[in-house]
Amino acid sequence: MEIVNVLMKRRSEFNRLRGFVDSDFKKLVDMSPDQSTSEQPIHKDQSVQAGQEMSEHETNTVGLEFISHGMNHVEGGWPKDIDHENMEQTIRFRKKAGKNEAYISSILQLGSVMELCIRQNNAIDKYEQYFEDEEEEEENHNAPYAKTMNVLRDPHQVKRTVTSLSWSPDRGRKLAAAYSSVVFQQTSQLSTDSYIWDVEKPSIPEMVLKPPSPLVCLEYNPRVSYTLMGGCYNGQVAYWDTRRGCQTVAYSSVEHSHKDPVYKVIWLQSKTGTDAFSASTDGQVLWWDVRKLSEPTERLILDLSKEGNLGRALGGISLEFEITMPTKFMVGTEEGLIISCNRKAKTPAEKIVCTYDGHRGSVYAVQRNPFLPKNFLTVGDWCARIWSEDIKESSIINTKNGVSELMDACWSPVRPSVFFTVKMNGVLDIWDILFNQSDPTLSVKVCDGGLYSIRVEENGRLVACGSEKGEATLLEISSGLSVPQKNEKSLVAAMFERETKREKILMGRQREIRLKERCRSEQSREEEVVREDGEESPQELLARAEKDFYSMVEVELKRRRKGKDLIQEQVVCEDKQT
Repeated sequence: MEIVNVLMKRRSEFNRLRGFVDSDFKKLVDMSPDQSTSEQPIHKDQSVQAGQEMSEHETNTVGLEFISHGMNHVEGGWPKDIDHENMEQTIRFRKKAGKNEAYISSILQLGSVMELCIRQNNAIDKYEQYFEDEEEEEENHNAPYAKTMNVLRDPHQVKRTVTSLSWSPDRGRKLAAAYSSVVFQQTSQLSTDSYIWDVEKPSIPEMVLKPPSPLVCLEYNPRVSYTLMGGCYNGQVAYWDTRRGCQTVAYSSVEHSHKDPVYKVIWLQSKTGTDAFSASTDGQVLWWDVRKLSEPTERLILDLSKEGNLGRALGGISLEFEITMPTKFMVGTEEGLIISCNRKAKTPAEKIVCTYDGHRGSVYAVQRNPFLPKNFLTVGDWCARIWSEDIKESSIINTKNGVSELMDACWSPVRPSVFFTVKMNGVLDIWDILFNQSDPTLSVKVCDGGLYSIRVEENGRLVACGSEKGEATLLEISSGLSVPQKNEKSLVAAMFERETKREKILMGRQREIRLKERCRSEQSREEEVVREDGEESPQELLARAEKDFYSMVEVELKRRRKGKDLIQEQVVCEDKQT
């Protein structure tokens, strides 16, 4: 297994920076030249000195793999006949144990040991902060940057694509990664394992997940940090409880699962915290309760004709669900459409509300802005688009078409104007649309292969990118891109509103043009019908009017010539008489 460690140093560790300040000029000494020495020649001695070349070299010790062993401990270590969730039984057991003589003697025996530890802690304050009065000098970086923190590599010999990433809800200490190959007939040669990584121990995975089929997507439960749900390549969904080990707790039956790979799984906000739903390219959206995965609790077929025909259904490849909108969700399809749905509709036909014609290819990512849920981000083909729910015909903001195809995108969880995109050429683009909408604020070459997935940690500082070569790269971005700016939400909301109004005006203008063209086409058809009835066409009428005009002009010219000739004859006669 290839292990690479990245060693980094701060600028302050090399040498101390010299601080120069402006000061007034002071004349210390004035030494005049000796005139007698100006007449004497000066001989320069030139020589070459050969010395031993010295340089700084650093070596690293052999990396050690640390494995954490744990034990499954039931809360409180209660006996089997005691239900620890029943308060009456636990209180009764405590009272009974407190009266036991063996319990009292063991407490008295352990008390002396604890007293010694307490006295040691009181003598030496191990939590004392010796340099808390000194302010740490913060690095001032005007330009945005992103530096690589760790690279988590697939331990399997044949590298697989990191198709999905998910941060744990407990402050992002763990990262779950799904490994698979979506190329047809390649999964039989690869391992089915996926991993949970500890960010501080990148040399070896913390846990190996054993699904029934290679995982295409994997998601942590946002409410419970030890439960996960994944979508498999064969269409099944699987559920894990990390306290019980690497094996699946439950998984759906093949008969009642998807018929194609499950590309996205999302947990729902419910009282029990056990509800989720999934999307697949077989044209179905299925809802699940992990307590009973034998069959789905609800089913929706993505048929735009609203007839529930699975043969005409659009394949779902991405999902979106916002906690503040519990009844709404969106599906990105292979055909480039984004389908907006309402789960609480009365009939299956009413669940498909509307569609957005977004991209020329598959919509790989759909996500609402966490601060402005009315606007959402989509990625497909060679650009990213930002939409408003009020306009279905076109997006309000879109990036320029790039050379490489975009595979995934997500919003920053702390800044409303920042979003991230990854490309097939291994480049991570960070956009700040509040300052620049035409070019990314920062572009980072993460790896040589293509990037397929991206996920940002909840504090907005760490970004995880998954590549086709099985590498999950962790990057730390600068504070300028991960710290909220003043009045940023109101400025972004005003910008989205302005772009929405502008798009509405343009769409209205296009409707007027189309209406005029339709009226002209209808008028031309009516004229053609009249011409067929025997009347003259407009061209014929124009030619006849032009002919009549020129004929009238010629008659008038002839009349004027005759009048001139008569006047000349009268003048000649008068001259002869005189």
